[in-house]
Amino acid sequence: MYKRVRVKQALASGPETALEVRGWARTVRCGKEVAFIALNDGSCFGSLQVVAGPSLANFDEICRLGTGSAIAVRGRVVPSPAAGQAVELAAEEVRVIGPSDDSYPLQKKRHTMEYLRTIAHLRPRTNTFGAVFRVRSSLAQAIHRFFSEHGFLYVHTPIITGNDCEGAGELFRVTTLPLDKPPLVGGRVDYSADFFGQATGLTVSGQLEGELYALAFSDIYTFGPTFRAENSNTSRHAAEFWMIEPEMAFADLQDDARLAEEFFRYLCRHVLDECHDDLAFFNDHIDKGLIERVRQVADSSFAMMEYTEAIEQLKKAPISFSFPVEWGLDLQSEHERYLTEQVVKGPVFIVNYPKEIKAFYMRRNNDNRTVAAMDLLVPKVGEIIGGSQREERLDLLEARMAEAGIDPTGLWWYLDSRRWGSCPHAGFGLGFERLLMYLTGMENIRDVIPFPRTPRHAEF
Repeated sequence: MYKRVRVKQALASGPETALEVRGWARTVRCGKEVAFIALNDGSCFGSLQVVAGPSLANFDEICRLGTGSAIAVRGRVVPSPAAGQAVELAAEEVRVIGPSDDSYPLQKKRHTMEYLRTIAHLRPRTNTFGAVFRVRSSLAQAIHRFFSEHGFLYVHTPIITGNDCEGAGELFRVTTLPLDKPPLVGGRVDYSADFFGQATGLTVSGQLEGELYALAFSDIYTFGPTFRAENSNTSRHAAEFWMIEPEMAFADLQDDARLAEEFFRYLCRHVLDECHDDLAFFNDHIDKGLIERVRQVADSSFAMMEYTEAIEQLKKAPISFSFPVEWGLDLQSEHERYLTEQVVKGPVFIVNYPKEIKAFYMRRNNDNRTVAAMDLLVPKVGEIIGGSQREERLDLLEARMAEAGIDPTGLWWYLDSRRWGSCPHAGFGLGFERLLMYLTGMENIRDVIPFPRTPRHAEF
């Protein structure tokens, strides 16, 4: 008789539907003749109002329920006379599964983001974080759907690696050697005695391995956790985060930019179409104007600007920047935001950067000064996607590695890919958490990942 459904389904049910819902009490209001419970199970932003009367045998127990209590309710859906909801559940049975008392840390009041980070195990029960993680789940599925529809192969690249893709040396070391007395050779740690027989760490990117698979399957993507041992405490950096990294064979920088534009616009449209209730909450309570900004990007054509032109635009800007503007220096966030918000007034690709400020694997242009690199800049955040055409010519790749001081010994397998059947190929990386920040308006990366890992913080 009673079919168990989620709150999202119950809210869409017709009158006189008999059902059972299970969830957690957000609020409990009780009088002599009636009790009102706002019940939420995480399936949607809204809560289902449960109306319980004194005819229920455990009415007194119901009235003692605290915020956060887990309950199961059986009853019938009826039209609601209250404003803001079409239906409510007339309870015929309320079963208390897990009680909660006044010590529950999420009582009905506003809590700061800083406080909620200290109880990351409970914060998913709040409106804000319920919305964040529903959007995160929906976007993850949309990412896989986009690449599946475009014929890309999903590749699981290793988390433990012996190479540092970016060459920045910001790896977390993975070792089974005794930390108090590691074996030494010539005063240095002898990693040949370690589990893998060499120095290893947690990956900073799956790109290099992804390139190998692109050179066999043409179009591939990776989507998984990556790590940076960077002692940064900014709102945009975390030690553990997720990356989306497509790679395409027989593709150049323009192909790369086209895919990035189509992909980013697809994700913007997805949240507008599929996450409207949660997005409306963010628009009203977190970032006024969010929906309109996302819609504008979804409907825009993305501009393209040479790095050299970008520097010229910044030099003649009528404002002063905190960081210097010179050809050969990397763009900072303030520069990126000026270009996208004031010059272009929309999304823009900056292309062909000086080779000295970019990674060794990027393809050298004919001017011998720049590489075929691109960054996608969007209003409010600046850079959100970074990519390049890869250097497919073995001699030039080896020369660039030598210039950058990168030992080719550990990357012999990567160089092999240029020896046999090499071809032009390109790809990009998109940080999943930065994407979420952009599409939800959340201002701190710690608030868009379930359990943030930052310097001196690895709780939960």
